Amino acid sequence: MIQLDLTQLELCFLLFIAFQIKHFLADFPLQVSYMIFHKTSAKWDFFVPLMLHSLVHSSFTLIITLLVAPQVWWLFIVDTVVHFTMDRLKSNPHYLGRYNDITKGPFWWCLGFDQMVHHLTDIFSVWIIVHAVGG
Repeated sequence: MIQLDLTQLELCFLLFIAFQIKHFLADFPLQVSYMIFHKTSAKWDFFVPLMLHSLVHSSFTLIITLLVAPQVWWLFIVDTVVHFTMDRLKSNPHYLGRYNDITKGPFWWCLGFDQMVHHLTDIFSVWIIVHAVGG
């Protein structure tokens, strides 16, 4: 565990930066073609690529929590479950994935909703970590 002598506001700021970097890395450079193209399958072969993608996200969450507040290690489970569920809803052709035309508004609304859910998960994680460190 890293010993931090920061105010809660400074810690929040640093954690928000860390989670934004985590989100960018996991959702873009580290989401390889296999994950992108196979997580949208209507059959069960979506499971492994989507789980791998979700575990990339939650691995970063685990690293951050272990460095700052190891007692809330379980946040990586929350991140895995929420990320997996949201991405499945977004990519499944029977759910939000049916809005796959990038020239239409509903595609962008679904993408925005997906990103909002992921950011709210990260904000929740920051809140839990700050409270764990603060007392």
